[in-house]
Amino acid sequence: MNEHPPSIGDPRKTDADHLKLLAVFHFVVAGFAFLGIGFLILHYAMMSHIMFNPRMWEGQKGGPPPQEFFAFFKWFYLIFGALLILGSVCNLLSGLWINARRNRMFSLVVGAINCFQVPVGTVLGIFTIIILMRDSVRDLYDAR
Repeated sequence: MNEHPPSIGDPRKTDADHLKLLAVFHFVVAGFAFLGIGFLILHYAMMSHIMFNPRMWEGQKGGPPPQEFFAFFKWFYLIFGALLILGSVCNLLSGLWINARRNRMFSLVVGAINCFQVPVGTVLGIFTIIILMRDSVRDLYDAR
C-alpha cells in the first residue's frame, strides 16, 4: 500500500534517447533509399535486355515496342533515381545533424517530406515532427 509511483526520470535524458533513436531511423531510411537505387539499376538492366533483345520478340505479332516507349522509361528511371539519391542524402544528413543537435529546421523539412514515403517514411516523418517540435528539444538545439 505504501508503494511509490514510478519515477518519470530526467526529461533531458528521455529527449536525448529519442533524438538518438530518431537519428538511427533516419540512417535506416537513407539505407532503404540507397537499396532502392540498386533495385532501380537492376530493373533498368532487365528492361533494356528485354526491349533490345531481338530473340525475346520472335513469334510476337507486333514485334518489339517502339523506341520512344523505352525513351519514356529512361526518363522515369532518371527522375526516380535522382529522387532516391536526394532522399538518401537528405536522410543521412538529417541523421548526422540530429546527432550533432544542429539544423533542426532541415530535419523538420526532411521529416515532412518523409511523410510521403508510405509506410515507413510516414511514421518516421510524424515522429520527427513530434519530437523536434518539443520545447525541451528546441532548448537542446539552442544550447549548442
